[in-house]
Amino acid sequence: MTVRRAAAPHVGRPVGGGPHEVRLIGGQWKRSKLPVADRPGLRPTPDRVRETLFNWLGQDLTGWRVLDAFAGSGALGFEAASRGAASVVLLERDAALVRGLLDVKARLKADMVQVVPAEALAWMTRQAPAAFELILLDPPFDAGLAGPAVQAAQPLLVPGGWLYLEAPEPLAALPAGLREHRRLRAGAVSAQLLQVD
Repeated sequence: MTVRRAAAPHVGRPVGGGPHEVRLIGGQWKRSKLPVADRPGLRPTPDRVRETLFNWLGQDLTGWRVLDAFAGSGALGFEAASRGAASVVLLERDAALVRGLLDVKARLKADMVQVVPAEALAWMTRQAPAAFELILLDPPFDAGLAGPAVQAAQPLLVPGGWLYLEAPEPLAALPAGLREHRRLRAGAVSAQLLQVD
């Protein structure tokens, strides 16, 4: 297990209520800007945390099927697409954020990205198993969804697949069949990379 210190969790949050943006940090759309709406609880994954995650996974995700289950700004999902993922599903229930994700998809000509207006837990429970190599989970911190989201996501992973979780605290106990590969703490954010046994 690797424990690293990283950027504070407020990196990428709106300051003073104004709109702002985050940048993709690797792949074909490196340095492309993504707008971040002023929405309660919306806190895009900080650059350094995203960089660490994709260093853990390897820089090339060619052919991978990826689910970003609480897409928000889309920073995690578009980062995966930028690094070669064959398909990326972005789930988002907020209609304004969905429109923003569709605008980014059109601007980047990201044909491999599918934006789905849906509640993540309900959507995941309706899917066929073993559909994704990587699932990205960054649920609202105040909603207590980390454990339920991991349970809903686990059946959707292929054998050896990866599950990334951001939460206020790491999961105290992992479901059977998942093991922790890496962990970091970035201020108030815990990030865990889990793998299907």
